[in-house]
Amino acid sequence: MAGVAGRDAGRVAGKVALITGGASGLGLADAEALAAEGARVVITDVNEEAGNAAADRIGANTIFLKHDVTSEEDWQRVIATTAATFGKLDVLVNNAGVVVLASPEETTLEQFRFVNAIMNEGVFLGCKYAIPEMKKTGNASIINMSSIASHVGYPVFFAYSAAKGAVRSMTKSIAVHCQSEGYGIRCNSIHAGAIETPMIQSAQGRGPQDVPTGPLPVDGVGAPSDVASMVVYLASDESRFVTGAEMLLDNGLSIQ
Repeated sequence: MAGVAGRDAGRVAGKVALITGGASGLGLADAEALAAEGARVVITDVNEEAGNAAADRIGANTIFLKHDVTSEEDWQRVIATTAATFGKLDVLVNNAGVVVLASPEETTLEQFRFVNAIMNEGVFLGCKYAIPEMKKTGNASIINMSSIASHVGYPVFFAYSAAKGAVRSMTKSIAVHCQSEGYGIRCNSIHAGAIETPMIQSAQGRGPQDVPTGPLPVDGVGAPSDVASMVVYLASDESRFVTGAEMLLDNGLSIQ
């Protein structure tokens, strides 16, 4: 596989990063941005074909592991394989997610459990099994993908909002725990608004569209790179004084 410029120097040079749901959308953008800034990257996803293609495209020092984030055994295997392959784990991006369009009255228990298994229990398992490995480095970062849906009311995204609210609160508890134990692990959450990904396209019943450069209108949709830039910052030592924070990337939506 061909190398990627920036591997020998960059804002996260030498760090090992694991990104769940990294085969497409925000996760893929995160993987590409971290790799471009010098990280060694582990992409995980349930989509094996897309995951392998993404790892091949990014290049050297990037691997793909098939991974169901709802599986405790999968988490143990993925963390162990990451450590065995690259010697450590510095950055965990809990990105894997799904959305079900249904109001509180329409949401079935099966739907609610499905969504929360991925984005609530999956984040819990990721943090639980990553922390013992990450604390060995004494300088690590957990980045949990929450959503602006944890701040405002979106009835049609009911189960999604509930899961993202759990991520929001778990992040703070993990941040305090790791700091009080002296682990050297920071933990922050990212709360994005509408971002141009397959998930938002499906939710809005449309195909891909271009995201303009420069300032966006009040109802503008962001680009995956907008989130990836924040991921790189939180993964890097530039954010050493940031933990337990909620990074709102919503073009001002939550204050309108």
